[in-house]
Amino acid sequence: MTTASERPDGAERPVIGITAATSDIKVAIFDMRATFTPQQFVDRVARAGGTPVLLPPLPEAAGAVAGLDGLLLLAGPDVEPARYGAERHPETKSVDPVRDEAELAVIAEALRLDVPFLGICRALQLLNVLRGGTLHQHLPDLVGHTGHSPGLRDYGDQRVSLEGGSRIAKVFASDAATVPCHHHQVVDVLGKGLRATAWSVADGIVEAVEVPDHPFGVTVQWHAEESDDDRPFLALAEAARHHRGIRGARGGGAGAAG
Repeated sequence: MTTASERPDGAERPVIGITAATSDIKVAIFDMRATFTPQQFVDRVARAGGTPVLLPPLPEAAGAVAGLDGLLLLAGPDVEPARYGAERHPETKSVDPVRDEAELAVIAEALRLDVPFLGICRALQLLNVLRGGTLHQHLPDLVGHTGHSPGLRDYGDQRVSLEGGSRIAKVFASDAATVPCHHHQVVDVLGKGLRATAWSVADGIVEAVEVPDHPFGVTVQWHAEESDDDRPFLALAEAARHHRGIRGARGGGAGAAG
């Protein structure tokens, strides 16, 4: 596996946007509303050789995508069911329509501009909804167990099969992997122009979705940040570095976002 010391540094580092959340927090004695992302994502992007920047959950953030070399789209609350024409399930307990709107706009721009992206958990579901797909809102109703999300703060280890020749199979250099999952929703109808490329061995649930006609449009249902395996983040950084070179060659200013 490639290590951090072997990666390009300095001016060669691609600028990778990371989606952020807004919430009420407490800092020292002060209550405030803040926009943030967990530090582990910032660290993983930096360790992979990228320069991380945060994208606030505002529709205007989509305007920054053109100046980025890559995107990391994070997990979060359930997607608002009305976006895919469904009534809200009793177990769909947390939604954020403002964040949905912002991140859907960011993904749409990444698709339009061929900006490489890696999406985690909720991001896979957003991509599917953006392309007209639908979701199962509560996975235990479908599979009869909670193995994909065994507890409030627990991750379920899932053995997944990876489609040969897919980007995710190339990332892992294998046709299988064991990954940490924490989700209660999953793809139902696959969106237009998308391709399922990984499935849970235990129950056949879709665990990765890609955009075949995009330079690097990869989303995984599992939580890659909870694994010690850097390869998904290294693959994103490499795709972002390549995109940076293309932008520079076209006169887009490879360093414009840095």
